Amino acid sequence: MAELTYRDAVARGIAQEMARDDDVIFFGEDVAKAGGVFKATVGLYEQFGPRRVRDTPISEQAILGAAMGAAMTGLKPIAEIMFSDFLAVCFDFIANEFPKSRYMSNGQTKCPLVVRTGNGAGSRFGAQHSQSVENWCMMIPGLKVVAPSTPRDVIGLLAAAVRDPDPVIFFEHKSLYAVKGEVPDGEIVDTLGTAKIVRPGKDCTILALALMVPRALDAAERLQKQYGIDCEVIDLRSLVPLDTQCILGSVARTHRVFTVEENPRLCGWGAEIASIIADEAFYDLDGPIVRITTPHIPLPAADILEDMVLPTADRIAETVRRGLSA
Repeated sequence: MAELTYRDAVARGIAQEMARDDDVIFFGEDVAKAGGVFKATVGLYEQFGPRRVRDTPISEQAILGAAMGAAMTGLKPIAEIMFSDFLAVCFDFIANEFPKSRYMSNGQTKCPLVVRTGNGAGSRFGAQHSQSVENWCMMIPGLKVVAPSTPRDVIGLLAAAVRDPDPVIFFEHKSLYAVKGEVPDGEIVDTLGTAKIVRPGKDCTILALALMVPRALDAAERLQKQYGIDCEVIDLRSLVPLDTQCILGSVARTHRVFTVEENPRLCGWGAEIASIIADEAFYDLDGPIVRITTPHIPLPAADILEDMVLPTADRIAETVRRGLSA
């Protein structure tokens, strides 16, 4: 067992899969000798060499075009898009090209690739470099969407993504890169589409993703100590596939649901989950589903303003307390 940072777990996860399978290659902007702008790929170039770890031009379309071509010809590329906001620059590949290749070729062509990208706010990068855009990708048929919250899950879910026959968008939260966690020795492989109950509880269910998971856990501890409210916290980990069995099972036990979403409120992932719960578990609910989100605004760069709009442990706790007392 070792303690690793989230960013070191990224490098270990990529190295695990590259050492296992010579068909796995890795490329992106400044990911080789420089080790990535977030220093999440340090050492990979030295370990695997310039044939398998390559820097690319500053062109998101070129990166994903090369990834798709490599995947269709038998390789298993991991491509990095530095900031998830830049997925908009190459969105045709994400929305129209590699998610549909297996379907449109009647299974003759597979596209096993992973797009890693730095997602989310907290680093004061402003409206074009701080968005949480997992809901952009969740809506596209043929894509799988993953967002780990711990170093251990980074490795396990990245391994599952690389080994999956379909394209996976792998969101790494920028504000979690420095967070440390215990990671077992040896190979770690997880399963896509499995949520984790990271805190059992009986009074309500809190659904969270990525950075919002530790904030939800913090809020749950405060609610327990101050008000005796026992919250169950679920780390969704994967939006597509979505672990509806875990979610609905929790709703049946607690009868109240709160989502904690960093994405803007309009069309966020919590809206889809609320719809599923309303369809499948309406009579298990003792009150309305409450969504705790970022407002539908561009993210500000000023420290105090960015902190104000993101869901915090304080806001989560107070929203849950009010919701359960209503």
